[in-house]
Amino acid sequence: METRIGQGYDIHRLKKGRRLILGGVEIEHEFGLEGHSDADVATHAVIDALLGAAALGDIGSHFPDTDPSYKDADSISLLESAVEMLNSAGWAVGNVDVTVLAEQPKLAPYIPAMRENLARALRINRDKVSIKAKTNEGLDSVGRAEAIAAYA
Repeated sequence: METRIGQGYDIHRLKKGRRLILGGVEIEHEFGLEGHSDADVATHAVIDALLGAAALGDIGSHFPDTDPSYKDADSISLLESAVEMLNSAGWAVGNVDVTVLAEQPKLAPYIPAMRENLARALRINRDKVSIKAKTNEGLDSVGRAEAIAAYA
């Protein structure tokens, strides 16, 4: 069996009046992430990592922001579609590791639910989903609380 590893990254600007969704969890905060879909950077980074590992392109090639059908789309549903693409190409997800960069809000209380959501969409056990939350120590747009980013 061949093993492949992919890398994903996403960043979105914070905006008043939007819901904040990370790992499929709605988080209480005065700002949400600006984007065409629900702008869930954690899930988007996972999608890109998986598609990259399987050499199937990236999130934008499969779910373009120019397509009105993806307006306010649920990123967990997009992840489920990406897993279908992987399975159809003969691949299966082994594990994922995600790092979310955010100054605010504190994400630790939400991580168990994020792990559960991602594991369910990925069709793997929760113990194969790692999520870490970090700050940028006041540096750059993330550190100034203007954006949230994620790596997977």
